[in-house]
Amino acid sequence: MRSEELHETLLPKRLALPIFASDPLSSVAYATQEILLVLTLGGLAYLHFTPWIAASVVALMAVVVLSYRQVVHAYPSGGGSYEVVSTNLGPTAGLVVAASLLVDYVMTVAVSVASGVDNIISAVPRLADHRVLMAIGFVAVLTAMNLRGVRESGRAFAAPTYLFITGVLVMVVTGLIRYVLGDAPVAESAAYGVSPDPSDANLTGLALLMLVLRAFSSGCTALTGVEAISNGVPAFRKPKSRNAAETLTAMGALAIVMFVGVTALALITKVHITDDACRLTGLAGDCASYTQRTVIAQIAAAVFGGEHSVGFYVIQAATALVLILAANTAFNGFPLLASILAQHRYLPHQLHNRGDRLAFSNGILALAVVAALLLWGFKANVTSLIHLYILGVFTAFTLSQLGMVRHWNSELRTERDPAPRRRHHTARVINALGSVVTGLVLVIVLATKFTEGAWLAVLAAIVLWVMMRGIRRHYDATSAELAVADPKGELTLPSRVLGIVLVSTLHKPTLRALAYARAFRPDRLEALTVSVDRDEAAALLRRWEEYGIDVPLKIIDSPYREVTRPVVEYVRSIRRESPRDIVAVFIPEYVVGHWWENLLHNQSALWLKNRLLFTPGVMVTSVPWQLTSSAHADRPAARAPGSFRRGEPQGPAPRAGTRHR
Repeated sequence: MRSEELHETLLPKRLALPIFASDPLSSVAYATQEILLVLTLGGLAYLHFTPWIAASVVALMAVVVLSYRQVVHAYPSGGGSYEVVSTNLGPTAGLVVAASLLVDYVMTVAVSVASGVDNIISAVPRLADHRVLMAIGFVAVLTAMNLRGVRESGRAFAAPTYLFITGVLVMVVTGLIRYVLGDAPVAESAAYGVSPDPSDANLTGLALLMLVLRAFSSGCTALTGVEAISNGVPAFRKPKSRNAAETLTAMGALAIVMFVGVTALALITKVHITDDACRLTGLAGDCASYTQRTVIAQIAAAVFGGEHSVGFYVIQAATALVLILAANTAFNGFPLLASILAQHRYLPHQLHNRGDRLAFSNGILALAVVAALLLWGFKANVTSLIHLYILGVFTAFTLSQLGMVRHWNSELRTERDPAPRRRHHTARVINALGSVVTGLVLVIVLATKFTEGAWLAVLAAIVLWVMMRGIRRHYDATSAELAVADPKGELTLPSRVLGIVLVSTLHKPTLRALAYARAFRPDRLEALTVSVDRDEAAALLRRWEEYGIDVPLKIIDSPYREVTRPVVEYVRSIRRESPRDIVAVFIPEYVVGHWWENLLHNQSALWLKNRLLFTPGVMVTSVPWQLTSSAHADRPAARAPGSFRRGEPQGPAPRAGTRHR
């Protein structure tokens, strides 16, 4: 797609919702489960805290959604939390947010895909041994879809997201109706007891408080991905801010309703789930080989009449799909944020480039590789990965809300109209409340999850922050070094140009290089060869004289059979004698058609070029000679990503009147 076609990729709200909100919507599938897993560490007696914890999560989500509505309207150019914090709290704090979000986006992909695979295994337990392979395969599919472009991925992912929303709402309504009519559904695990974890038995006082706070911090996974819409405002159709704010509100309302419904049904159906199946009492058979179904799978089976019902399989299929597709939120947020950071010179410039389909291809590929490695390293285990999760997003929440408070303070200092001032005061109160609440949650998350694995996420964010600072220093130093202070001085001509043609043997590529060097009309031209074998060097000199080549051939002896070092030392000796001269080195090279042929040719030339490029005042020119095998490169071939922009053959030209896409 041409750059001018970027407007064609802008999203209507119906596509923006599944693209940017699939993560917080899909977290409904595991947020309740994470609360129950923590509470059952103390046994079934502590499950009565579930409604209060769920209510706290809902209140927090409402505050965060309202807070980010202010961000969307105040900073419609994208960048979300990073832009807010950088503008109002300074670039150092902005980088903290950026590093935290980048880590969190990677975790979003890993946790979402692993959770989706868990739900597939809940429906088909015999797939449990292929967990890691399935997870990495799904990451590859998501990568391919996103490389096709934002709009195309939105169309592909819209149906599963809306199917999940509809399925969960139908399940909640059906389950609640059955409960009201006196036919309460019962989960398959309701008959099992739970023995407390020895370290968490008979909790009181501070220990009980810590257990509840741990459960609350795990339930806060329901808030992940909320900030993605504020990062992606430029992808919306006009009016961008209003459409983004409306999509954010719809996402918040749906997520709250679905989360409350699933949590209520989990309590009604008496779902009992633990971190270790061997803590379930009354379990028949070997507990080590027993695979617990997810909470949403147990609810679906209870509500729709068993694990072989159509409703159960629909919910499981929709849940697995949306959990896997929830990673798409990160596949949109990570490349966009990385592009902005690259534009600000905190990440490599390549991450700012758009691919053939106007997606940030390099960022998509980088995210996919890191997430796949994480899934492989943690064996796609949700329980292990979840401890690394949500820390980054609450860091971003807290700092962005503080930044918005400062933003409204700045606006109020200059605004004199009473109506806008009232709106600014209201917005400031919302953002101040958001910063306090999310700051408290951040402290809770750090206190309860740090030793369980969250320290890895903290370490990764710190390393990323240091790396981005280093990249910025490098780019700044490079820009300063390359800045032109005196254009006339930089255009001063050298005293002389000395041409050197490197010769290994006398053949057609050598003669072409000689002819090309002559065309440059250097002040002095000579051929240079290294004598590794004296007989071969003598034979080359005889042939040189027989052909009557009027370019002098200089032979350098190499008693230790080296080629690169004698050439480099000779060129540097010329530079030492005449520092104002330019030395132009011409190297004949073969152009081959197969990758393996490169291993058989040009190795000496490659090493020479690498060494000579570090020598000031030396220009290196490759003179190509196309071998017969290279002719296949001109044949029409199947298109590969980036091939059009790289100028590779694209097959027959399009017919007149058609437009290349």
